Amino acid sequence: MRILVTGGAGFIGSNVVDRYITDGHDVAIIDNFITGRRENLNPAARLYEQDVTEIEALRETFAAFRPEIVAHFAAQLDVRKSVADPAYDACCNIIGGINVIQSSVEAGVGKIIYAATGGAVYGNPEKLPVDETHPVNPVSQYGISKHTVEHYLALYHQLEGLRYTVLRYANVFGPRQNPHGEAGVNAIFAGQMLAGETPTIFGDGTKTRDYVYIGDVVEANVLALTKGDQEIFNIGTGQETTDQEVYDAVAAAVGFDKPAQYTSARKGEITRIALDASKAKRILGWEPKMPFREGVKANVEYMRSQM
Repeated sequence: MRILVTGGAGFIGSNVVDRYITDGHDVAIIDNFITGRRENLNPAARLYEQDVTEIEALRETFAAFRPEIVAHFAAQLDVRKSVADPAYDACCNIIGGINVIQSSVEAGVGKIIYAATGGAVYGNPEKLPVDETHPVNPVSQYGISKHTVEHYLALYHQLEGLRYTVLRYANVFGPRQNPHGEAGVNAIFAGQMLAGETPTIFGDGTKTRDYVYIGDVVEANVLALTKGDQEIFNIGTGQETTDQEVYDAVAAAVGFDKPAQYTSARKGEITRIALDASKAKRILGWEPKMPFREGVKANVEYMRSQM
């Protein structure tokens, strides 16, 4: 299949690109390299260096490559940035998403696989783990902007017959995650500890997240090529892991023996989350395979090799 991956030089997107190419697909990448990295690029993929907010350039790319499938990862991913600059967040995530959908319809794309968020879309949960029937009530601009595109996908299926699968990710971690970015506490902690610096935990260390390994996320994107049309799936482990537990796991993997520093919690962040992925298991045949601490060790080994 011809697959166009937006954000294909980013953490998740580049790992998915590699797998699609390994599986024999013809892959093209769109990336503006604001957060994507050139060293993540697979040389077997075609590159279109552009921004999904620029509709005319996007249309030209779609017309030239004629993708059968679009995997849409390009986004503004930082909750804090969305709170500080909601207009920029909306432009990247909502306008960019609409442009990708519209270009897909015009180019005759068969399906969009959309990288959504399970960590921010539900808001503070009424029950744990959260399944897909849980009320959607984001507490950040990022959660709102990412969720909005889900509505556009459903609408364009109704109006134009565009097929889609929405994957609501838990907190993804693993090789290629940026240790200098604004998101991805595993990579940030590991990068700082490997440099001999003591990381800071925002809050008292009891905030929880559901951490899913990048290799498992890649597998979900492979399965979604042919399954799960017009469905929304949580992609997570169903397990809560506290910030303190992340710190301790990374410290053990690095061999770091200093206690964490603590500061005030950040606005727009939920306090607890874990995703029930039983629907993904039932329909996609997907379930997480990598245990958290093993994934942390694998990521630390990767980051150490890069240093």
